[in-house]
Amino acid sequence: MRVGRILEVSDFPEARRPAWRLRLDFGPEIGERRSSAQITNYPREELEGRLVVAVVNFPPKQIGRFMSECLVLGTYSDGVVLLLDPAPDARLGDRVG
Repeated sequence: MRVGRILEVSDFPEARRPAWRLRLDFGPEIGERRSSAQITNYPREELEGRLVVAVVNFPPKQIGRFMSECLVLGTYSDGVVLLLDPAPDARLGDRVG
């Protein structure tokens, strides 16, 4: 699990369940990855620039015509995902442990 920053959020109308397509930066060691995330309870403006925790060593997963390369982590509460927040001074690529 690593700390990343959401760089870009785009619509994902092909997804079976409502989801965003995300582009994330995990720093120079890992670089950028893409993810499909069912976090539509967050508006795009609240996600862009946000630090998140993600699993970066799962194999890529094909979701429709989109290849998801990491899994953004959160908890489920009343049917919605609440994102895990790293400390504000966490650096891109920091390991979670």
